[in-house]
Amino acid sequence: MTFRLAAIQSAPVLLDRQASTDKACELIGKAGEMGATVAAFGETWLPGYPRWVHARIPYQQRRQLTARYLGAAVVIPGPETDQLCAAARAAGTDVVIGVAELDETSAGTVYCTLLFISAEGEILGKHRKMKPTDGERTAWGEGDATGLRPYRRQYASISGLNCWEHNMVLPGYALMAQGTQVHVAAFPGHETEPAAMSSTRQLLLARAFASQAAAYVVLVGGLIHPDDISDPELRDVVATTQPMNGGSYIIDPMGEIIAGPAEGEEILIAEGSLDTVRTAKAMCDVAGHYSRPDLLRLVINRTPSRRLVEEELS
Repeated sequence: MTFRLAAIQSAPVLLDRQASTDKACELIGKAGEMGATVAAFGETWLPGYPRWVHARIPYQQRRQLTARYLGAAVVIPGPETDQLCAAARAAGTDVVIGVAELDETSAGTVYCTLLFISAEGEILGKHRKMKPTDGERTAWGEGDATGLRPYRRQYASISGLNCWEHNMVLPGYALMAQGTQVHVAAFPGHETEPAAMSSTRQLLLARAFASQAAAYVVLVGGLIHPDDISDPELRDVVATTQPMNGGSYIIDPMGEIIAGPAEGEEILIAEGSLDTVRTAKAMCDVAGHYSRPDLLRLVINRTPSRRLVEEELS
């Protein structure tokens, strides 16, 4: 079976939830017109990556911007996800999109979440980043393993991780052990120049994942440049940081680049097939014939993280 992979490299309307949702829907429609079977966006694309957590700005300003981020976060399910589901259904493509997800219970925490939507317009599931990196810990809470799973589709099993979750090793192995065949590696797009350097971290990790998993990897990074930001405060803050330049690629199950790098606002397209996946897995199936479960095993705790548990008194 063959399928078409799309990496949507584009800039959101930073901290504008509705405008970013509208833009995402337009891009999903374009990917559908290009014949995409599955289309992917970068890390917390909706409504944007919290770039200020890495900026040298006063603490009070950082707090205020993070409060704005909280106010722009997305509820799952909610009106924005309803709109995305409708766009996926109209385009006839599966969608994997990074969102800043609001914790509905506390209304005070945001999670870095990958949302999986089917071509039928249904939410397949979501995965919250388990360990935010460095300054991200001031903007995002920690997720759990409830969504650490591939989703079986007609064309392939699809999965995804956020950014440096690919550095954690064990989350990736968990997905490989569950048979992922197409994997979305969502990054914010912050790479050293030039983006095509083989030593850049996101490309290095994505190619390694593809080779280890014997799976296609859609590496998709975001774009955030000061010139594209109309909000004066956000523009000034982002201008003090290194621009996020995308660096999106599509990689085959042997770890070879088959599309990219994307240049500016672009939708990368590449063809994939289960025959190619099987050929790679026949050579090295890290959770099958190339494993030693008698020596090494991985245990997953899928219990949802709950801060408040109500007990009935007898």
